[in-house]
Amino acid sequence: MLIRKLFKFEGAHIVRNCSSHRCRENIHGHSYIVEVFITSDKLDRGYMVMDFVLLDKVKELVDSFDHTYSLWQEESDDLKTFIYKYNRRVAEIPVSPSAEGYALLLLYLIDKILQNTEHKNGEGNVRLSSVRVHETATGYAEAFREDLKLVNFNIHDIRFSEAIREEWKDELWWEEMKKDKN
Repeated sequence: MLIRKLFKFEGAHIVRNCSSHRCRENIHGHSYIVEVFITSDKLDRGYMVMDFVLLDKVKELVDSFDHTYSLWQEESDDLKTFIYKYNRRVAEIPVSPSAEGYALLLLYLIDKILQNTEHKNGEGNVRLSSVRVHETATGYAEAFREDLKLVNFNIHDIRFSEAIREEWKDELWWEEMKKDKN
């Protein structure tokens, strides 16, 4: 069985090294839609794959990108200085912030969140199947579980600015995730 939960965020970025001059040379933004697909080999006592309330950390993660500048860590020091000077909400990430980059990054992070989620209602083998990131009304990228092999970064390569961390309900959840060996 497969379930889907939808999240949204408004974000800005530059996508370097792409074909479009507009995208690679200009700060711009999108209204993103993130679809998270989760599967299990059985239903819990409530006849659910898992209760959506258990995705609260996923919501908090996606919300961390809302009204945030996603800064590729390979950007020039000049741009990094400018972004941090004029933006309180910055997510510095190890992938180019394309729809594909976001899909892979979120797949990796949401998989970690699910691995660290305590299940107490007879859930089966709950697993992340894929993450779909809509960048526009007509285009999206989807990263599947097998795409985790494309990950060449780890959680320590991802940095959220203080303004983002201050809004987290539980400021320790990110540090706990960083301790996880998975």
